[in-house]
Amino acid sequence: MPKLKSPLLLFFLSIILIALLAMFGPEEQSLGSNVRIVYLHGAWVLAAELAFLAAAFAGLIALIVTRESFHHWSAALGRTGIFFWVTYLPLSLWAMQTNWNGLFLSEPRFRLALIFAVTGVLLQVGLWLINTNWITSVTNILYIVVLRAIFATADNVMHPPPSPIFNSGNYTIIGFFLALIALTMLAAFFLTRWFLIFSRNVPKV
Repeated sequence: MPKLKSPLLLFFLSIILIALLAMFGPEEQSLGSNVRIVYLHGAWVLAAELAFLAAAFAGLIALIVTRESFHHWSAALGRTGIFFWVTYLPLSLWAMQTNWNGLFLSEPRFRLALIFAVTGVLLQVGLWLINTNWITSVTNILYIVVLRAIFATADNVMHPPPSPIFNSGNYTIIGFFLALIALTMLAAFFLTRWFLIFSRNVPKV
């Protein structure tokens, strides 16, 4: 079954599995069944941040050992990260609407997420057009460093620390969320593999 070897097809299959799993997530006392979109939103943004972090590490290794393959991994992971980051925004809006009956667009972390989404898309398009390995790797390193530095000082309004899920003491919810994270990371891996194939087919500048 050669078609099942396509990373893009496996990515879409994993998205279907994620959607099915999210539909049967455990309910929560305050939010009821609407908490399921919160689970999905949490797993999605975590996948984005881990992809950005992996892109930075791959880029750093590439700059140290001068291995082209690591530059390619950095480029692919950076594109995966921005895909999950951008698509996390509508999930965030959905979570706001279903759980708090309105859109709090001025919420500090949502506003910052939107800024980094626009900036990230422009950066990734620019990196694709420039197509220079070391520039891509350095940019991916700087992007996650700046993102984490700014979010570390951002106000928490609708995102109270520490994690409400992992500190809930409800192991059914925690176990479900971990399973959702694992499946979302699998989807991110398949998408990265597809971007990796794409980047290798782009002519060098």
